[in-house]
Amino acid sequence: MQIKNIITSFFVLVLLSGNTVFAQRVQIHGNVYEREAHGDHYHYHPLAGANVVWLGTTSGTATNADGHFHLAVTVELPHEIVVSYIGYQSDTIMVHTPQDELEIVLLSSQDLGEVVVSGRRPGAHVSSMDPILTNVITTSELQRAACCNLSEAFETNISVDVSYSDAVSGAQQIQMLGLAGIYSQIMTENIPSIRGLGQPFGLSYIPGPWMESISISKGAASVVNGYESLTGQINVDLKKPEGPEQFHYNAFASDDGRMETSLVAAMDLGHNWSTMIMAHGEMFNNQVDHNHNSFLDHPLVKKYNVINRYRYDRHGVMDSQFGFNLMQEEREGGQKAFFSNGADFGSNQYYGFGINTTRFQAFARTGFYMPEKEDASIGTQIQYTHQSHNSHYGLRTYDGEQNTLYLNLLFTDIIRTPDHRFITGASFLLDDYSEQLGDSLFERREAVPGVFFEYTYHTHEKFTAILAARADYHNLYGMLLTPRSHLHFNISMQTTIRASAGKGYRVPNPIAENTGLLVSNRAIRLMEEIKPEEAWNYGGSITHRFNLFGSEASVVGEVYRTNFINQMVVDVDTDHNQVLFYNLDGKSFANNYQLELNFEPVRLLEITAAYRHSDVQLTIGDELRSKPFVNKYRGMVSGSYATPRNDWQFDLTAQFNGVSRLPDMPEAFNLRSESPSYTILNAQVTYRWRSMDIYLGGENLTDYIQKDPILNPHSPFDEGFDGSMIWGPLLGRKFYLGLRISIER
Repeated sequence: MQIKNIITSFFVLVLLSGNTVFAQRVQIHGNVYEREAHGDHYHYHPLAGANVVWLGTTSGTATNADGHFHLAVTVELPHEIVVSYIGYQSDTIMVHTPQDELEIVLLSSQDLGEVVVSGRRPGAHVSSMDPILTNVITTSELQRAACCNLSEAFETNISVDVSYSDAVSGAQQIQMLGLAGIYSQIMTENIPSIRGLGQPFGLSYIPGPWMESISISKGAASVVNGYESLTGQINVDLKKPEGPEQFHYNAFASDDGRMETSLVAAMDLGHNWSTMIMAHGEMFNNQVDHNHNSFLDHPLVKKYNVINRYRYDRHGVMDSQFGFNLMQEEREGGQKAFFSNGADFGSNQYYGFGINTTRFQAFARTGFYMPEKEDASIGTQIQYTHQSHNSHYGLRTYDGEQNTLYLNLLFTDIIRTPDHRFITGASFLLDDYSEQLGDSLFERREAVPGVFFEYTYHTHEKFTAILAARADYHNLYGMLLTPRSHLHFNISMQTTIRASAGKGYRVPNPIAENTGLLVSNRAIRLMEEIKPEEAWNYGGSITHRFNLFGSEASVVGEVYRTNFINQMVVDVDTDHNQVLFYNLDGKSFANNYQLELNFEPVRLLEITAAYRHSDVQLTIGDELRSKPFVNKYRGMVSGSYATPRNDWQFDLTAQFNGVSRLPDMPEAFNLRSESPSYTILNAQVTYRWRSMDIYLGGENLTDYIQKDPILNPHSPFDEGFDGSMIWGPLLGRKFYLGLRISIER
């Protein structure tokens, strides 16, 4: 893309503008404190992470590290707010006007006449107010591990699995509800972001230090964000110019030679204006081959990534954010001899892998106030994405270019009372793909206008129902109708039941979504024209809170089923020399059952224990079989202990991975039919001093790796070479050291 076109596109976006958040007219402000007894006197300390919610609604916020909060006024004043924190007595305060600065002190739920029992908010928690089951991973949870990018943000979460797609490129993929990440809508600040050509390496495009939180919702998602979600949504909230953090620096180095650094800086530019710059660099230049199969265990990587975003807040009129993101990444891998002999890509003597990726995004999001309607607001979202890459997989070349324009217009209001609320609007999605695999050219342009309506009925704090639908007209595949619904029951103060059902669609990208198969000598065959994938998802959950060991504990049980009407089958079983792509002719489903327990056995020690069982089957050829590379079960035990002054923190996580079916291969390859079960152990120690954190950690401390991850590695141009049969860890025990500096306003 020419620089002139990029600049023109960016300024057009700024003029059009858009937003994910409905702007509110005014905000209330305040501080929340805890009281600590010292003899006959009391000391008061800011309480970070306390929930502040309008009584009888789902509209709320949380206090920052200084105990301060800003809460948009979404109700008619006077109205009460509820302030709560685990281990403390909740408080209800009447708010009469937004001008008052509220000062709130929460008392421990224990006997305060003798002692104050302090606690800390769990880094990951299930939102009790959200009608959709949503697991929120906060900054404190992200910092329990190295979390250099989004792919490493789920190490302490059992809902999302992360694995390598092959043994050469370093591409990582996720699974949720037993299905690949392509069926989960991955968004950045409520705009679909990792999709299309961004699927293979997109998880590494969002650095961990840039993230403020991650929200994981399972099952049928909101229709506001499109029709593509089949199993759920993962929404990443980035740090913002108006946020509490003014400066953040993170440096990371591991013993295998990986080095990363990130910088986040916010600045006020004057009246109504603020800006933030986020920069990230990554370098891995160490040729490692610990398993001695002649291939590098990890590709060489050079990456530069920067975001510059601006916020304009004109009180009572509008609130807008806009900016751009530019990323450049180079990856090289393959046989060590390819590098030691200075071979060129495409050499038929040594196997070399290389990909050069350029990604540019421009975005704008705006909320408009409506003075004549207290509860109404208008929001717009717009984002342009350009991504291109040139790659070599041995003798294969794979080049691609994607240009995507996303527009969304939203209007929200109430029907007579705040108990009846709706969101409606219109969207437009334009995808322009051009891919070339060897001599084969694949081009596709999709234009999809759509409309949606979502109605929410809320009665006090007992029951919430969401009924929603959207209609999209696809220029290639016609009308797509997407109904979805959610029910939320608070049976008591301790027990919540949720249920959901809905439909979703997605148009597959066979090559981009399966680049791991390019690390093989399999011939790629599209047996027929691939139709859009279509599936129903339905399920439910129950959340129960209770007292255990003198502290609040919670247990969450979930059941979900995804049932495909049509699916693109990726058949690697029928012929080990080919991969076949065709439409589903038969059944395909995924059943998931999950149980998670969170408790605090002793003061300041948080424990999470979880177990998940998956039954994922699809029709391959004429036979209904278990889908390959899906663990039948997975367990996790994770513990985090912080000292009373919070200057030391110790984290330990054990992951138990069950067996998975492996594709059919000839007996000569001596490949087992099932992968073995195995355990992974990760640990980290963090020391905090003022604004600085020093962390030291280890990953895969059990040093478990998949033996022989590449079939026939010493003859990469002969029949049987395959680096895509990955079911386990590729890298052994690793240690790392990091430094974080964070300065708040």
